[in-house]
Amino acid sequence: MVGVVEDAILRATPALLLHRTLGYFRRTMWNRIAHPGHFMRWTGPLMPWLAGLSALLLGIGLYLTWFVVPPDYQQGETVRIMYIHVPAAWLGVFFYGSMAFSAIGTLVWRHPLADVAQRAAAPIGAAFTIICLVTGSLWGKPMWGTYWVWDARLTSMLVLFLIYCGIIALWRTIEDPNRAARAIAILTLVGAVNLPIIKFSVNWWSTLHQPASILRMGGSSIDPSMLYPLLLMILAFTLLGVTLHLYGMRTEILRRRVRALTIREAERLDARPASTGSLPVGQAVQGF
Repeated sequence: MVGVVEDAILRATPALLLHRTLGYFRRTMWNRIAHPGHFMRWTGPLMPWLAGLSALLLGIGLYLTWFVVPPDYQQGETVRIMYIHVPAAWLGVFFYGSMAFSAIGTLVWRHPLADVAQRAAAPIGAAFTIICLVTGSLWGKPMWGTYWVWDARLTSMLVLFLIYCGIIALWRTIEDPNRAARAIAILTLVGAVNLPIIKFSVNWWSTLHQPASILRMGGSSIDPSMLYPLLLMILAFTLLGVTLHLYGMRTEILRRRVRALTIREAERLDARPASTGSLPVGQAVQGF
């Protein structure tokens, strides 16, 4: 019986050591990623490279859009709006999806950077969503004869923009960061219901908006001479959005540090007169 127990312990030891090693590695990496100081250190040297690469790809994409891409046989020169409209629409949805993921991190794991990432993403996502709506209206006028119709895709994108605005307004309303983080995380997850509606609205309802043209069964319906510059613009916009997001996160961390230092200094100054209550008024004021 003793031999059987010893054999079981020997067999379990490597698995136990591996489990403990992986657990320690996971906790260590989680703590390093979750620490704002580590985030500030590794993103600092990265920011100029991301900004430069974003500018380079955006410049190449805009050059191809205006000087290389041929006009469409039906839409003519107005098809060039697509190279701004499609990337902006993608990023409007992408950033809300990232906010929903960050909301889960706030509510479930209480990740210190989750709320920071969510707050930094909201204005960026709202900006790309309004660009999508404006360019879509400009594109719709020559194609549909009007700037706006209550189409399912257009309406759901407008709802997304209003949700962005509501989240930003709620952040400015609640002063306590912890209460604001929880309330906004819940609101963000509720608003995430709109994301599949945006995606599948052209399939669920009869709409004026065209169905998917890039990612669809049977391959893209866009000619390669237009598709590749469009993919480059999507990549450039995505890299630009990620760069702005990282800058926003760094700014938010610094803002919270300043707020914490301001509160700490105010508490120190409030407590100081109590400790000098036995001093004469003149000396107390002079020491302040």
